[in-house]
Amino acid sequence: MTGAEPYGYLMVHFVEDPDGYRETVHMSLSRGDDPTAWDRLNGGEPLLASHLGTTGVRDPYLLQRPDTGRYYLIATDLRVFGADDAGWQAWTTDYSTAMNVWESDDLIHWGPQRRIDVACGPDGVRDPALPHMGMMWAPEALWVDDYDEAGGAFVVYWASSGEDGRQRILWGATRDFTQKGWTTGGVLIDAPGDVIDTTMIRRAGRTYRVTKDNGTGRGLFMEHTDARRWWLPGAAWTETQHHIGAACAGGDPGLVEGPAMFRVRGEDRWYLLVDVIPDVGYRPLVATDLDASEPWALVADRDFDLAPATKHGGVIPLTRERYDALRAADAAAPVTGRLDDAVVAVGAGAEVALAALPATAEATLNGGGVGTFEVEWDLAGIVLDAPRSHEVTGVLRGTLGANLNDWVAADGSRDWDADGKTPRSATAIEVTATLTVV
Repeated sequence: MTGAEPYGYLMVHFVEDPDGYRETVHMSLSRGDDPTAWDRLNGGEPLLASHLGTTGVRDPYLLQRPDTGRYYLIATDLRVFGADDAGWQAWTTDYSTAMNVWESDDLIHWGPQRRIDVACGPDGVRDPALPHMGMMWAPEALWVDDYDEAGGAFVVYWASSGEDGRQRILWGATRDFTQKGWTTGGVLIDAPGDVIDTTMIRRAGRTYRVTKDNGTGRGLFMEHTDARRWWLPGAAWTETQHHIGAACAGGDPGLVEGPAMFRVRGEDRWYLLVDVIPDVGYRPLVATDLDASEPWALVADRDFDLAPATKHGGVIPLTRERYDALRAADAAAPVTGRLDDAVVAVGAGAEVALAALPATAEATLNGGGVGTFEVEWDLAGIVLDAPRSHEVTGVLRGTLGANLNDWVAADGSRDWDADGKTPRSATAIEVTATLTVV
């Protein structure tokens, strides 16, 4: 099997924990090429956290731009536990309209967090011509090759509330998930009552979507359209199944939300993950014919292995190269925390000192085995112009846990609204060595 061969799946999600700070970005990796068995990465700890806005990350979604291979991770800016405690009424009527964004070339090294305010234009100023938006929840996107005369773009869709308080699905477009490259389009789904949490897939020219109806009792319901420009008002949608997954919540369709659909590659088999609230998390359904009158059927618990409280997110397929790289980056602990000592002459520069210290270190992997990683040494405060021994600390780079998955405020607090929050890693693997200047 070559590195470009399709293999494995990656799930991005958050974790429900009323007593902790888990509204962060977590990832789970399929066990081999099996989409029914999953392992939490980074030892179950988050890979990314938000130090902006509410400091919460819910409903993360992962996508790849097909013409560049660039990965984007988008998510809701909302922290339910440990933030302002404003309550759901406030959180849905006049709250954050920011979309959290991260990007990566390889799913291992993630760039700094940024945000798009979907209620603003490219200049970052609120546009009075746009629909009123009370929040920005559960963003997803599909790539459209011929979006406009300039070529392809992502059509993004999310839930928001209007001036009347009703929740609708809106849409916008972007090529790069920046504010300057952002355009808000309009309303995608305006149903009686409230609708949130739309997920979509496409197959053979047909677009399918599953949406949560909080207004008329349909629960999760499925629709499809053959319209090429499915996001525009002229697209005609046909409803098929409703009350999808209600059996996972004792028959109550109101307790099931946050759907995520993905296809098993090479097969006419699709999985739909439904989030059973408040804290059960994802339960699976399966379909082999998306055009059937009721395509989705429950999957027995024994046939699906996913950690409890795995909440609203999304799944993407991987290549063998990407899959193996994620496993190899999932480091747990250093094989030895203390590395070989180094000696340099008085007056040696920082480059000489860094070259004298061990360049790599081994770490055990969460999935078994050992990996080798580059060490980034911290020489801040180290004096090289006088004889002396220094204890120096290094961080293993290229591990999943080295990403910015935590933050601290300028005053050292963890208060969500404190000033001067600085992102950091809480799970980076550290090693030490003695640097002696003679």
